[in-house]
Amino acid sequence: MLIYNQNRERPERNTDLVNENIRFPEVLVIGPNGEQLGVMKTRAAIDLAASEYELDLYCVNPNGKPPVCKMLNYSKHRFEQQKRAKEQKRKQKTV
Repeated sequence: MLIYNQNRERPERNTDLVNENIRFPEVLVIGPNGEQLGVMKTRAAIDLAASEYELDLYCVNPNGKPPVCKMLNYSKHRFEQQKRAKEQKRKQKTV
């Protein structure tokens, strides 16, 4: 018999829209230094980010018309997010 522990936390699924997970035909691209590169096809933007800048394409605002994506180092961005969340949790008061 298989016993399933329902109290155990499930691993967090990564739902961020990065590179191949971006499913929009066109996106507004922001460069690594904050400059606006304009609206381009998603595939072309991913190729540009990877080949020219060696960065990832991260969807900042998927609800925009067109969706806004920024070129950045995703692993560094994710690490900083986790670090901030950990810091906030540590500073949180328990009642």
